[in-house]
Amino acid sequence: MRQTCATHSDDITSPRWKKRPTGSNWGDFGPNDQAGRMNLLTPQKVLQGMAEVKEGRTFCLSLPLDFPGGNVLNEKRHAPVLRPTLRQGQPNMNYLVQTENAERTDVVCDDLAILYLQYSTQWDSLAHIGQLFDANEDGIPEPVFYNGYRAHIDVISPHDPSDAGAPKQAYAGSTSTARALGIENMAERSVQGRAVMVDLQHHLGETRTLVGYDMLMRVMEADHVEIESGDMVCLHTGFAQLLLGMNKQPKAGMMHDSCAVLDGRDEKLLQWITGSGLAALIADNYAVESIPARHVCGDCAELPLHEHCLFKLGIHLGELWHLTPLANYLRAKKRSRFLLTAPPLRLPGAVGSPTTPIATV
Repeated sequence: MRQTCATHSDDITSPRWKKRPTGSNWGDFGPNDQAGRMNLLTPQKVLQGMAEVKEGRTFCLSLPLDFPGGNVLNEKRHAPVLRPTLRQGQPNMNYLVQTENAERTDVVCDDLAILYLQYSTQWDSLAHIGQLFDANEDGIPEPVFYNGYRAHIDVISPHDPSDAGAPKQAYAGSTSTARALGIENMAERSVQGRAVMVDLQHHLGETRTLVGYDMLMRVMEADHVEIESGDMVCLHTGFAQLLLGMNKQPKAGMMHDSCAVLDGRDEKLLQWITGSGLAALIADNYAVESIPARHVCGDCAELPLHEHCLFKLGIHLGELWHLTPLANYLRAKKRSRFLLTAPPLRLPGAVGSPTTPIATV
């Protein structure tokens, strides 16, 4: 199992911070970097991914975007809503153009979506999770994001609750935006390269299991899985497959008590993520890590793996991907690597995005 240790310089400076978090890579990719470890998806990594294509077979790694159904997993997020646009004051669905011109035979359908960007298969942008951190060394923690980008300066939010949530008027306009670290920075990188499957479900089944460094290493060693710098790592737990079987009627107890999750409080695991050089971390479960995390006393992150990846290292997280068919195929072929193509929506200012990833093997 080959690892590439990250290097960190202590003399890097930035116009946005005097001190960077312990164990972070702020500034390593430049003082104004907004791509994080996506910088490791080089042309060489694309070629390495292409070299894993043996049959030209493809797998769609997205759930239908109206899954999981309801809002059991996250009460703040809801399934997509589809509505037709308006044309001549009428619904623009099955619209007969002959109502405008009797000589025309066209039948038109045109719609819009109210889309919660992190409801289903999705990417987290680096603006999704920040931390209170004393980046100025003035004794006052301030809300900051990866590479020192600031809340209310670089990531803009409304103050009035009426400006949040689904708008009552279709053209109410945007009220929030990530001027820095938005998901478009990831989209512009194309997100294509070599990916590696770690099949936790095969070894651990569907029982809720907290996976730390030692357990993860045992699984990888048993399957001869190697991860190198710039690889995108996919964790198969079987959770998304369970969701599909519930047919958009998820059961709360089963959702929170099933399948493997990473132990975000395991320092050895976090240090492995740092040293491995992985470019992105992806899972078919709700949040990659356990929610809630193991309880500890004192001031700390509620989502420690999100803090480590998004805030400290600039590692994008993929959640609720549908990995089971691909994982089963790779196991049958005694393989773990494949070409992954997984850009998010190029939606400027968004802090997350649906994605329809494609694996090619």
